[in-house]
Amino acid sequence: MLGDAAHIFPAEDGLFEETFSTDNTYRVHGLNITIHQDYSASLGVAASVWDSALHLCQFFENESLDLSGTRIIELGGGTGLVGIVAARLGAHVTITDLPSAVSQIERNIAANTPLSGWPSDGPTVSVLAWGLDHSRFSSSWDFVLGADIVYLPETFPLLLDTLVHLCRDEAVVYLASTMRREHGAQDFYDRVLPQMFSVELVQRDPENNINIYKATLR
Repeated sequence: MLGDAAHIFPAEDGLFEETFSTDNTYRVHGLNITIHQDYSASLGVAASVWDSALHLCQFFENESLDLSGTRIIELGGGTGLVGIVAARLGAHVTITDLPSAVSQIERNIAANTPLSGWPSDGPTVSVLAWGLDHSRFSSSWDFVLGADIVYLPETFPLLLDTLVHLCRDEAVVYLASTMRREHGAQDFYDRVLPQMFSVELVQRDPENNINIYKATLR
């Protein structure tokens, strides 16, 4: 199964020609979140904190969305930033990605563990390959989150199948995306996601070309 996932979600050779790492601190929701990022071919796009992740965190703050006690699953967690912020705000969080990203996420969770402990519990990390093993996961979530996970058209049907399963108990989906034409993001939100979901554009940032969508299963 993991071999299938590696084929469907290939590493982007040449994305980072040199291997290096950085530690950056982001101020979100009144919290200082320090994120370690390993830039390497093996991690590819999962290595970086993308602007859409910061926009999603800022959206929750702007909307005064109370995450305390909620059950959240993040798809394509990458660095784990969104899930870590949600857990620091009191949510019960599961962060998912492919195996190559797990150690980076776990490292960032450890680096951001409050001295007083997590408000609810610390985030857990699980491997999830869309469309292949999503049935291993519960459908009992309040929110399903994703930031910049819509960029490979061949994975859109797999992502849709995964979202349908995770939302069977009426979870609300929030997806933040940089709307790159070459990645087919607009097609996903206009054509693919509406096949099964009611979709609403809740925030548009034309300057940075980042949209945030809310979706609920029909």
